[in-house]
Amino acid sequence: MEFTTGDLKALFRAFSARMAAERDRLCALDGAIGDADHGIAMEQGMKAAADAARAAEGTLQDVFNAAAKGFLNAVGASSGPLYATALLRAGKAAGPRGSMPNGELRTIIAAMRDGIVQRGKAEPGQKTMLDAWGPAADAALDGQNADAIIAAARQGAEATRNMVATVGRAARLGERSLGHPDPGSISAAMLVEEICKAMKAA
Repeated sequence: MEFTTGDLKALFRAFSARMAAERDRLCALDGAIGDADHGIAMEQGMKAAADAARAAEGTLQDVFNAAAKGFLNAVGASSGPLYATALLRAGKAAGPRGSMPNGELRTIIAAMRDGIVQRGKAEPGQKTMLDAWGPAADAALDGQNADAIIAAARQGAEATRNMVATVGRAARLGERSLGHPDPGSISAAMLVEEICKAMKAA
């Protein structure tokens, strides 16, 4: 089964719809350890990414690149450059072609993780979105199925509840960040889930 540019545009619409639906929950999570705006940033970013993707013409890489630009223009906060870089890396992995096998969405998850690492300089265990993207990428590269990749992302996000934040805004709280999951990792697991749904559509 092929994953086409039309499917990619649909995936960005799914990202946008999911972030809109989860906005208030993500803001509430962020309110515990941050500025309570993560849900708004992700909703605005993914809406802009989806709009840019819809208007884009050309290859899978062209659509990813347009979405990256859209997200960055909409979100000035830390997640803006992180997801823009992630999407650019995903575009590079997808390449200048009109479609790719559905199974190659695994490489997209890994590429997004790599982009976040490159831009954010964070490491696993620091209570960031990487704690969800990392395990998901490892599971994807390990050839695990879509459900296992989703589970890895969710478990990684849930594990941030027991971490002390050492980077980002939540680091100001130190030990007080314990007991609260990182909202960036929670939203990351949601995005991983949407990618895996597209992978399962084969």
